[in-house]
Amino acid sequence: MSQRKVRLEHSIREELMDLVANEVRDPRVRAATLLTIAKVELNVDLSVANVYVSVVGEDATADGVIEGLKKAAGFLRGPVGRRLNPQHAPELRFQLDKSIDMSEKLSAILKEDAEKARAAGREPEPRAGMPPAKPAKPPKSESDPS
Repeated sequence: MSQRKVRLEHSIREELMDLVANEVRDPRVRAATLLTIAKVELNVDLSVANVYVSVVGEDATADGVIEGLKKAAGFLRGPVGRRLNPQHAPELRFQLDKSIDMSEKLSAILKEDAEKARAAGREPEPRAGMPPAKPAKPPKSESDPS
């Protein structure tokens, strides 16, 4: 991946976060409790930017936010092009970022599995990339001098 493409993706993300927060007046976009531009991916010729948006709230709110952003894509393309000054302002395609939802679901599954293991009287297995659980120290007795 070229450095220019990485820099442009980062710059587009920063500009879009500013523009969405300050310029977009669509009530569907404003209805979101928390809206974050998670990632921007440009295609090879830098003509299309896939913008992944993370929305905290209900699924209906998230769908409305995406629809509002799709409606405002033409409006947002102009200021992005003027501020960043690429040869051609990329077409903005907004999509809901599913990675945060997926990580929350996986985390919940792992937590539930660990709780079931503890309830069955066994220690949950350590997960890849996570340090192993420390064994519980037995309580000190009053007669123990150490």
